[in-house]
Parts: sequence; structure tokens; C-alpha cells
Amino acid sequence: MTGGGFGAFVRRAHDAGRLVVQPRMGMSSPRRMRAGLLATRDARATTVGTITLDSYTRVGDLESARLAVLEDVPLNGYPIVSHDAATTAAVLDGVHGPGFPVQVRHGSAAPEDIFRALTAVGLDASEGGPVSYCLPYGRVPLRDSVAHWATACELLAARRASGAEPHLETFGGCVLGQLCPPSLLVAVSVLEALFFHRHGINSISVSYAQQTHPGQDAEAVAALRRLCAHHLPDAEWHVVVYAYMGLYPETEQGAYRLLGKAAELAAASGSERLIVKTVAESRRIPTVAENVAALEYAAEVAARTPRAPLDATGTQTYAEASALVDAVLELDDDPGAALLTAFAEGRLDVPYCLHPDNAGFSRSYIAADGRLAWADIGRMPLHGIADVRPARAVTATELLDSLSYIRRSFDGDAPRNTRDVETAHP
Repeated sequence: MTGGGFGAFVRRAHDAGRLVVQPRMGMSSPRRMRAGLLATRDARATTVGTITLDSYTRVGDLESARLAVLEDVPLNGYPIVSHDAATTAAVLDGVHGPGFPVQVRHGSAAPEDIFRALTAVGLDASEGGPVSYCLPYGRVPLRDSVAHWATACELLAARRASGAEPHLETFGGCVLGQLCPPSLLVAVSVLEALFFHRHGINSISVSYAQQTHPGQDAEAVAALRRLCAHHLPDAEWHVVVYAYMGLYPETEQGAYRLLGKAAELAAASGSERLIVKTVAESRRIPTVAENVAALEYAAEVAARTPRAPLDATGTQTYAEASALVDAVLELDDDPGAALLTAFAEGRLDVPYCLHPDNAGFSRSYIAADGRLAWADIGRMPLHGIADVRPARAVTATELLDSLSYIRRSFDGDAPRNTRDVETAHP
């Protein structure tokens, strides 16, 4: 796509004082997918389009995806590898362009076929990462994911030869986004961005998923911006905030309150883009109309929220995230090799992640004030930095309480008690 690409579009909107809002939308029917893109483009907001892929394509089961296309079986996303290029080109015709860029979202630890398919139809924006699309989603070895993502980045970077500016968004700020203290989310997002840059991607977005405490979220976005400014001085980058990734409120009022807080976070922190959620998230896949309503509501909230970014220095979140990034980067000049060693040594350790390549020693909990905190840092280099409170065994009921903390808070149900809600393996 000429005109500067996905990243340049977001930058122009931000410079004009507008937050870019984006749905998580994917339908297997080309006709419905095109209709969804058109509705997103025509919403009363500054938007970019999304083509979210189906589960078969995400895990590389292309035979099942092709069979579903042949038999016209509905899937939970758009099977871009299995639809022929002419079909997808028709979906995009007259829709995708400099005034409305489209991003492909997937979830794959081995995205080469996906990147070949999207570049074949003139698309040049996607997302994911070697850690964030590996550890939470299956048992693909981390070493294999790093190799796959290096190849995929280079495939996408080759689009520059045709005049495009390819764009990748890290999913690192959302990795197992529930019950993960923000400092680790920030660190993984920065490290994945450095990985992308090492493999030829110059236009990058770094993600952060809304968590359980607005003040802590503001600290996290400030830390993310400060670390990217330091570590990515030669890249074009922006921050994308995700509306809460865990159990969503069940009431319409609660869902809109939570989305509104995400929009306020994005606008106040100076973030450039927001991935929305809808009132239907707790029950089913949202309709196009529900997505459009969420986009327009988020844009309205953002428009009336003044920018008030925090100074990252001096916060607990920045101190922890900076220590984690530095501890990984000192391992190797190659970010991919550094990530592999960091997870092997436990310098990075995602709480409650059961992947074989994750150390599995770290623990976290939701404190009484709603902040996410460390109960056990394992072997991560946070001794003397993190405020660690020893964990204790909890019941299954207490674990479920912690997972539903946001749902209960925004639906208006009072917590059963006011003590800290700790979390552990069920």
C-alpha cells in the first residue's frame, strides 16, 4: 500500500489529535468479511480494518481450513491461506488503501504461510510475536517459534521493495494478559519489537492490555513509551492499547464502563491506537453492528479525554520492566537468541503459563487495591526491585474470584471480601 502504510496512517491521525480505534473482526464468508470492513471504514470514528483469521489457519491445519472453504462450512475467522488470492483481492477492492489500512490478525507461532498469503494480495500489516504467539497458545517449542518468526518478518520486510512500508504489532503486551504484572507485559512487548526491528521491520506498534488498576495501567504505558524511545530510536513506532482481555462484564452497562476506561487510558497516556471490545464479549462473537457501536463509543470517550501522560521514571512498573529488558539484552546481541536464553534461565517467566519452555516459578496476585503484584519472582532479576509478598495456596473458588475480579467490579457486584485475592495454579 502506498501512502506510507499502516504506521504512517496512525501517526497522521495521532498528530491530528485523533485516537485510531480498531475491532477484532473476522468472518469466513468473503461477502460478510467485506461488509464488515466497509462498516468499520464508515463508522463515525477514525478506524483501521481488521481481518482476523480462523483457528485452523492459526495452528497450521490448512487441510481442514481448505475443506471448510470447499464445503462452505462457517469458521470463526477468515481463512486467508485457503481462499484464493482473487477472492481476497475482491474482498479488499475499493476498501483497503491509504485512507483505510487493513491489518491481518492471526495467533500463529508459524506464520509464514499467512504472511505469504497476505502479501500476495497487497496487504502489509500484521501482528503477533515469537514469544506472545507461542507460550500461551500451545506447545510449539519456543526455539521453533523464534525461527518461524524470523523468516516471517523477513518475508514481510521484502514488501519494502515494492514501495510499501510493512508494519508489525507486538502481542507481547497481552501475553497471558490476565494476572500478569504489567512490568513483564511491557518488557516482552519491547523485546519483541526489537526482534522485529532486527529482522527488517521498521514500522512497529507495541501493545499493552488493560489490566486491573487504572493507575498501574497508566504507569505501564508510560514505561512502554520510555523504553521504546530508548531502544528503538531508528524505528517508527506507536502504542496500541487493548481493552481488557479477560472475563468481560456480562451487563451492557459494565461492558461500556470497562471499554470507556480503556479509551480513557489510551487517550490520556498519549497512545495512538485502541483495540476495542463489545457488549457481546461475555456471550458470543459480536456482530458487525456491535463492533461499530463499540468503535464509535470508544472514539467519543477518547475525544473528550485530555492527554495527560505520566513521567515513567520513578515508578515501580518502569523499574521492573527496565531491569527485565536490560537483563535479557545483555545475554546476546541477537534479540531472538537472547529471548531463548532468558526463558531457559528463568530471567523471563510468565505466571501460570504451562508451556514447557516457561520456567513456571513466578506467581502473581490481585492486591486489595486492584493492582497486580508479584507473589513469587522465581529467577527473574527483580530482587531488591519488586515488592514481593509470599503466596499461599488458594482454593479453586478463590482462583475463580480473581479471574472474575474485573467482571464483578464493572457489573457492580461487591467483592466477597476486601482482603488480597492471591492466585496459584488450580
